[in-house]
Amino acid sequence: MTGYSIPKDPKSGCNQFTDTFTTCSLGLEPDFLYPLENVTIAQGRDATFTCVVNNLGGYRVAWIKADTKAILAIHEHVITNNARLSVTHNDYNTWTLNIRGVKREDRGQYMCQVNTDPMKMQTAFLEVVIPPDIIYEETSGDMMVPEGGGAKLVCKARGFPPPKIVWRREDGGDIISRGGPQGKTKVTSLEGEIVNLTKVTRSEMGAYLCIAANGVPPSVSKRIMLHVHFHPLVQVPNQLVGAPTGTDVTLQCHVEASPKAINYWTRENGEMIISNDKYEMSEINSSAYSVQMRLVIRNIQRNDLGGYKCISKNSIGDAEGNIRLYEMELPYRKTRPDDERDSELEETNDVRSSLQGSLREGGHREDVSFLGESGPSKASSSKATSYVMFLVSVYLIC
Repeated sequence: MTGYSIPKDPKSGCNQFTDTFTTCSLGLEPDFLYPLENVTIAQGRDATFTCVVNNLGGYRVAWIKADTKAILAIHEHVITNNARLSVTHNDYNTWTLNIRGVKREDRGQYMCQVNTDPMKMQTAFLEVVIPPDIIYEETSGDMMVPEGGGAKLVCKARGFPPPKIVWRREDGGDIISRGGPQGKTKVTSLEGEIVNLTKVTRSEMGAYLCIAANGVPPSVSKRIMLHVHFHPLVQVPNQLVGAPTGTDVTLQCHVEASPKAINYWTRENGEMIISNDKYEMSEINSSAYSVQMRLVIRNIQRNDLGGYKCISKNSIGDAEGNIRLYEMELPYRKTRPDDERDSELEETNDVRSSLQGSLREGGHREDVSFLGESGPSKASSSKATSYVMFLVSVYLIC
């Protein structure tokens, strides 16, 4: 490449500004002490090129934009109209080209040239890198699709080097791809500007993050919310609920719906239930599209028994669940007077003693039966006889 040459004195071979005693007059040639180094800088930062020349003498150093052949500076004088450029000299052998607030158009080849014959020069490249930036006008916004439909998510970004786009679910869930050569696949991240979702299900609803990065900080991202719409679905864990009168009971329904549904309770005859001292209604969100409906009925009376409905409605449809409340009796434990229990216990002990004595004397089952029949009363005798027969059987087995 042909550089810019500063005019020389044809008699001395030096330029017209040469001093009376210089390295030029002594025949010493200028020499570059270090190579000019390439510079990579982020847009907006300051860049410098340093050129170290020994034995410069009366020669001059010039800075040139090699790819455009534009002369930037000669010696310490800036030629270009670019106010962001300046040249500094340390009064010895170091010349520095300063570029303040680097822009994308500053990228290119720069030359440090000495006007010898032949010309001496060094070149280096200025690489201007640009952090990624989302192109919002070309990137998808929040979208709504019916369940079973398809969604196309697009994310575009600019920067240099060109940014790489990676998709992730904000909740860490899987991105589901269908219809490819491998069928249905699940991945936690996906690379590329476009994500095609087919046969979308409610589990794919949520925020998707498009992340752009090119190695130049900072990375940037955009959050795209995917809403999947479907009619309500009501599930009843217990359709038959029993409780004793005078107690409290809780009825529950699990509802899934998108967009968000209006949920309420009614009696079997359609009478709407309103929260008051008798009824307490609440909802607990399980996810973006599911909710747990609860109805607490306090101090159940007979007129509270019967059918209840949990109803869910949204713009797409409605659904209901049915629960029947019935009375459940408390367990009944029959008690006997203490004197009757004590009398029976004494009678049993007497029979046991008689049995043991008879068996020691070699008595048979007939003897035992006779002993059992000699009780104080016929009813007690019958009970004692049964007990004696049981003990004899156990004794014979042992």
